[in-house]
Amino acid sequence: MSIIIIRSLILYILVVFSVRLMGKRQLGELQPSELVITILVSNIATLPLEDTDIPVIVGVTPILSLVCFEVIVSWLILRMPKLRKVISGSPKIIISNGKINRNVMRELRLSVDDLMTALRGRDIFDISEVQFAIVETTGSISVMKKPENDVPTREDLNITAENTDPPQVIVSDGKVMQIALKSLGFNEQFVKNISKKSGIAVDDIFIMTADGTANCFIAPKKAGAPIEIQGGQNNDKN
Repeated sequence: MSIIIIRSLILYILVVFSVRLMGKRQLGELQPSELVITILVSNIATLPLEDTDIPVIVGVTPILSLVCFEVIVSWLILRMPKLRKVISGSPKIIISNGKINRNVMRELRLSVDDLMTALRGRDIFDISEVQFAIVETTGSISVMKKPENDVPTREDLNITAENTDPPQVIVSDGKVMQIALKSLGFNEQFVKNISKKSGIAVDDIFIMTADGTANCFIAPKKAGAPIEIQGGQNNDKN
């Protein structure tokens, strides 16, 4: 039993390392070559687990070889557009100027139900709202609405807004997240000051988020309403 546990741990670490090396993508975002490598790696990893007579190295070697091959192919694809088109394919336009290209749908073996499902996944339930749609090489569909059906932007409404990055978690379950804090340009004293202002000790904070303008949101560990602090204390950044 201990041998199986050790084998599982070794292969688990190796597969996680392999996936991280290939990049962060969701399954639906994988290119064909990446999906093939992922399937092969998962299948190979199970062999030494199912049969303890098979040496672990028999599973380790092909996994590392496949990952190295994928990294090399990715490097070549970046530098050779023609090879990229052969391996990954090219995007296909299925709706242009509001008109559906049935030939492309047949080429991709895409049914009307498939198209409508993809559009609903983009919060579009009326196909007449679509100006342009393209099937990406990953199989996902990118959609652009007609101007009259699209959501107006602040620019369209002549509303000005400050450009800021989204809030980051700076306290998680009572622990100060130093990396996030540093990226915002704050220090630990900032957290203490906000904690004091809210009346909640840092150890009693479940989640605290902050943005670059020092707007903070605090969710306490104990039952109670969350607290929002606008503008924080900008003079405590440094």
